[in-house]
Amino acid sequence: MQLKIHTTPEAFDALADQWNALLQQSATNTLFLTREWQRVWWRQLGDGDLRILTLHDNDELIGIAPLFAEQDALGATQVQFVGCKEVSDYLDFIFLKGRERECFDTVLDYLAGTDAPQWAGISLCNIPETSPTLTLLPELAHAKGWKANSVFEDVCPVIALPDSFEAYLATLDGKERRELQRKLRKADEDSTVTYTQDAATLDADLGDFLRLMRASMISKDSFMTPRMETFFRAMAKDMLAAGYLQLAFLEVDGDRAATYLNFTWQNQVLVYNSGLDPQKFSYLSPGQVLIARLIEKAIADQRATFDFLQGNEEYKHKLGGKDVKLFTLGISR
Repeated sequence: MQLKIHTTPEAFDALADQWNALLQQSATNTLFLTREWQRVWWRQLGDGDLRILTLHDNDELIGIAPLFAEQDALGATQVQFVGCKEVSDYLDFIFLKGRERECFDTVLDYLAGTDAPQWAGISLCNIPETSPTLTLLPELAHAKGWKANSVFEDVCPVIALPDSFEAYLATLDGKERRELQRKLRKADEDSTVTYTQDAATLDADLGDFLRLMRASMISKDSFMTPRMETFFRAMAKDMLAAGYLQLAFLEVDGDRAATYLNFTWQNQVLVYNSGLDPQKFSYLSPGQVLIARLIEKAIADQRATFDFLQGNEEYKHKLGGKDVKLFTLGISR
């Protein structure tokens, strides 16, 4: 197996023809590991020493380890995934299924050598519970005399979608189902759902999304720093161009009352962030109405899952989400 080390962002473009094809053959096939997401995250939020490791069997690309190293608050160098943390809900290595062990062996040999950043620790966040990384990597790290442990981080509630919206509603608690149906009937009288599909309107639409997001919660307003807004705008542009963006609005008499910024990847809908006017349209429960309509659309589009991403908010479980656990894997010498 051959190892190549890429230290500049040009690697994302150089690997464009191969990156996503390999991702679809890996254990953690998620939008947050696509070449487009990884590239925009690094360009807008990345700091430190980029180390994209690619593993090759003759001419075949069989592994990508998207890593970087930076100093923590105490000045110690930590190796992390590109995309960690805050805005990337699932992360992992991108290894061809069945070849993970040899890929991990090669990556760990590199990290043990003098060409690697001289790290004090490795902290790999947002690894889903089903990933072979959580079992194989600690085993191989222990064989090198290193310490490794996994720590529970968060959950992603996920709905397995049935064949019809009626069948979905039947899965809900009776009280929740009746209340949701009542809200939908009321909203149908004077509201519509619209979607951003044109790059020419994206800037204005994203401005409305950010306005509603900031208005919805104090914590979201604090989160949306100038740097984060720059990331959101660049990310939305790239996701729309790639065909992954679902930016939706609930409009009431021409006013935008609620919004969701989601992604579509393979047969999934990923619910990324939201906003609403908490005062003007509260009588309509616009956020609940919009998310129900988006679930209905996902079913009509024959998606398999509706993923609320990180966070254990009560509404996600009331709408049928079942938890997928995420872990952070730490390694020290």
